[in-house]
Amino acid sequence: MTRNILWKLDCHILPPLALLWLANFIDRSNVGNARIAGLESDIHLHGNQFNTTLAVFYITYILVELPSNWVLKRMKANRWLPFLVFVWGIVTTLTALVQNLGGLVGIRMCLGICEGGLLPGIVLYLSTMYKRHELQLRIGIFYASASLSGAFGGLLATAIIKMDGIGNLVGWRWIFILEGIATIIFSIIAAIFLPADVSSASFLSEEERDFALSRLHSDDFVVNMTSKSDPMPEASALHEPKVDMITVEKVQISARSRMEREEEIFEWREVIRGLTDIQTWLTAIAYLGFDVSLYSYSLFLPSIVAQLGYSGGRAQLHTVPPYVPATVLTVVVAFLSDRLKWRGPFILIFLPVAIIGYTVAITAKTNMGRYAAVFLIAAGVYISIGLEPVCLLMSQCYSYPSGPCLLSILPNNSSGHYKRATTTALQLALANTGGFIATFSYTQDQAPRYIRGHAINLACLVLAWFFIGANVCYCLWENKARREGRRAENIRKYKELWDEGTRAPIGDRHPDFRFTL
Repeated sequence: MTRNILWKLDCHILPPLALLWLANFIDRSNVGNARIAGLESDIHLHGNQFNTTLAVFYITYILVELPSNWVLKRMKANRWLPFLVFVWGIVTTLTALVQNLGGLVGIRMCLGICEGGLLPGIVLYLSTMYKRHELQLRIGIFYASASLSGAFGGLLATAIIKMDGIGNLVGWRWIFILEGIATIIFSIIAAIFLPADVSSASFLSEEERDFALSRLHSDDFVVNMTSKSDPMPEASALHEPKVDMITVEKVQISARSRMEREEEIFEWREVIRGLTDIQTWLTAIAYLGFDVSLYSYSLFLPSIVAQLGYSGGRAQLHTVPPYVPATVLTVVVAFLSDRLKWRGPFILIFLPVAIIGYTVAITAKTNMGRYAAVFLIAAGVYISIGLEPVCLLMSQCYSYPSGPCLLSILPNNSSGHYKRATTTALQLALANTGGFIATFSYTQDQAPRYIRGHAINLACLVLAWFFIGANVCYCLWENKARREGRRAENIRKYKELWDEGTRAPIGDRHPDFRFTL
């Protein structure tokens, strides 16, 4: 029955989420496509003003991530997430009316407000639908749609530019109009098909819903109330004395008790617990380094390719091929990661390949030297794009699989809805500050080699690698302490919190809870 339920969940949840994420990356990268189609000259931008408009987007984007995750439970994910996408589809369409710098800045601010809640909301939503070690494959599948969006966006922009002059509008304005309308359509489709939660999923029978709910939290630690005279079950294995009033245990729960537990109320102490979790900060700083590379790539790839001598439709088309292997590799790594229950180790394996790619992009002096280095990394793929950019492109193909790994660590290692909501949103809020660095890493004065931009990305990926290594070491150390019984006191501390009024689950504080590497 488990396999049948997973198949139904995948078929009804992942395609709508992939559409939403596809819309996200199309709308985030279309400004780069519009730039090489004449946006800058038409609205009279000069110097680094284009970069400034990109930075404004990230300010509002970051500010809304935490609040959006806090309200997700009350608003219901199947309503809230499509609503955000619907509104930013309208905003994207209105970008076609921009006439000057002020208008573009205002539009980008509104777009950031709408887009900021999507990714943390999707990750939190998926963590309520799948078990801990089923999560990354699902994140990888929808995340891979971001890779496809890069290809789709380039192809779409190529076609749309040919509409230049229709309705007395230049081609780049049609990019925003048509891609904005597509985003609105995607949001409506998602709103129709996404279930609010497992208990209300109409595509499951009553028996399947009950089994799915029991299965979903079969490895949870839940709180059972007992009478004052009832002692806690024997805890000698945990070196813990008996405790009155509550029992904390790992149980297979029924659908009814699951629905009761879903009513966990908002507590600031759970928010603080998320804000002070060391894994949040280690993975967030690592993700920041990764995002600098990811965002600068999606925003400036069209401009970098254009500097090679390609223009218009040819420049758009040459941004397409690198995304295909990135998509395949992302899904393969996600599958293996869930199977092996690894997150950080895969990042430690793949980021060095991306680091090599940037190193070659910086140091190559001749086409022959670039070709030899690229041959070692990319096995001669994409030679037609130009040799130096191939290093950059292939480095992205290898760094893309790290995204789902990073996104899966905190949902796996945070238990309790509001703690998980806080950790996942804070991780992304901190990581997205990398957008500020990304928007100024590639400037026109560096063309055509963009050595400074490549060097910034190289440094950020090295930083990410070391912080992920630190998080893996922390998880190994903490799991060892729990195996040796050195965290048994956590139950006594939790009992004190219970007496003070908390009703949040003990979750990852339980001595038997093990962190995913």
